[in-house]
Amino acid sequence: MPAPERIVVGYDGSPEAALAVRWAARHAVLLDSELEVVHCSLWPLLTHDLGPVKGVAGSGLQHQAQATLDEGKAEALAAEPRTTVQGSLLYGLPAGQLRRIAENVGMLVLGSRGIGGFLGLLVGSVSLELAATAPCPVAVIRFDKHPQGRVVVGVDSSGSPGALRLASHLASATGTDLLIVHVIHPHGGMANGSGGSHETARRLLLTAAHDAKDLAPNVTVGQSLAQDASVPRALLNASRGAALVVVGSKGHTLLRGTVGSNAHAVLHHATGPVLISRT
Repeated sequence: MPAPERIVVGYDGSPEAALAVRWAARHAVLLDSELEVVHCSLWPLLTHDLGPVKGVAGSGLQHQAQATLDEGKAEALAAEPRTTVQGSLLYGLPAGQLRRIAENVGMLVLGSRGIGGFLGLLVGSVSLELAATAPCPVAVIRFDKHPQGRVVVGVDSSGSPGALRLASHLASATGTDLLIVHVIHPHGGMANGSGGSHETARRLLLTAAHDAKDLAPNVTVGQSLAQDASVPRALLNASRGAALVVVGSKGHTLLRGTVGSNAHAVLHHATGPVLISRT
């Protein structure tokens, strides 16, 4: 996978969004990409009175929105001064605007929950919707406790080529190890319900490791055949201490959009950044 030309990160002024901006800034430099910080303002949908209060310098909703965007850009430069940063102030609902702007970018980065997130959810509604519908890979940053850790990728019976490609590229760019995880049921069947055997699973892992070495020759590639009735639980256990866990996106239910139940569960319970492969 070639380095993405541009990484887009959403910023709404929340601590979760600031964490996402800092993560995006560091990775933009590692991936030799430009960074675009985007703030979406809802105020034009609610009022036409966006100007400053007469006689009060620095007031007004328009000024407030621009100040939030400038704050996001400053967060990026503070985290990584070498980042090439531009900013975009958009008007409208964040999910729709970010989905539109993500049409021609390499990665969309989001905080786990910010303004507008539902209380009680570990991942906010906007982040979850975009993880399910954005046209590019989506990174959701809830914690970033192990930035020097390895990259973990989950592969299913298809080999998850899109997720494997992303994970290999990021492991190479960040100079970390890559761990490929495949999950089977305790009694030998594939945990994704496709059936199969231990030998089939081992061959799948060997093929995935071979492909990863072709994609990233400088990366140390490990393999893990996990036995668990729960694919998300196995992936979460394997990703303890990891810098990033990469998962593919499957599923077509109305409840979860197209993010898939396994990715949905990993997003809600991961203790580090999660990257959803949208290919």
